[in-house]
Amino acid sequence: MRSFLRRSALAAGAYFVATALVMGQQWKTASSLPGVDLSHLTAAQQQLVLKVLREQGCSCGCGMKLAECRVVDPSCSYSTGMAAAVVDAVSHGKTEEEAKTAATNSKWGHIQGEQPQKLLEDPVSIPTAGAPSIGPENAPITLVEFSDFQCPYCAAATPELSSVLKAYPTQVRLIFKEYPLDTHSQAHLAATAAVAAQKQGKFWPMYDMMFAHHDELSRANIFAYARQSGLDMKRFEADIDSTAVNEFIVRDVQDGDHLGVEGTPTLFINGRRYNGPISVQALKSVFDSQFKPAAANVAQAQIH
Repeated sequence: MRSFLRRSALAAGAYFVATALVMGQQWKTASSLPGVDLSHLTAAQQQLVLKVLREQGCSCGCGMKLAECRVVDPSCSYSTGMAAAVVDAVSHGKTEEEAKTAATNSKWGHIQGEQPQKLLEDPVSIPTAGAPSIGPENAPITLVEFSDFQCPYCAAATPELSSVLKAYPTQVRLIFKEYPLDTHSQAHLAATAAVAAQKQGKFWPMYDMMFAHHDELSRANIFAYARQSGLDMKRFEADIDSTAVNEFIVRDVQDGDHLGVEGTPTLFINGRRYNGPISVQALKSVFDSQFKPAAANVAQAQIH
């Protein structure tokens, strides 16, 4: 059973996401932010502070940038403290990178009492038997993604992962694990639809369709997506509500819980949890610096 703490954290995360969607992209263009005093800075310094706050992630675990967190959750002490560190650094003539470092190194740069997360954690064993995958089975780099079809952050990560697969057609394999969050009312139904589609060899068309419409996942819409994906609808309807499909999802969620997954998307690279942005540029940097072919083949044993 998932812990109360995890459910509470996810509920808070869902609130942030919903609020952010309502408020649109205000944080990307706002010239002032709640709780951030820019009045003593020059115009150029103000622009530099805003740039840093729009690019630097908040340490509270919300998954948002500092500027976004200030708009969506003005009570967050972590984005408040990190933003203050940025302002102070810029006011003393520090560069953009130095300001980002000042924020990260401040007492608010990571959850108090804990060490900052490593970009790649220690390798763990991840059960992947029966999970849908794309890319060569002997690829030296395997990505395992725990994901939720209703999650806007998962939807945003999808084209990035697709670009990674296109950039590394023989070197990267992607394995998908279902992790529908309790706070997303349509996520479990979408997960059952994906597994039902997988039974007909149509997982990836449904994957593309549902992520393209991650905020339109009613049962009627999902059945429409299934028809568009060329599924046998009689078989799909029987499978989507079947015990076997639901048990498959339960196993994936239990696997995620055992590995400490708390939100989506969560990505593992050759068995090592990745705590950086899911983008082509960021992942390419990790691949080039951490997973040379020889080392990658050794780490591949962590996936089974």
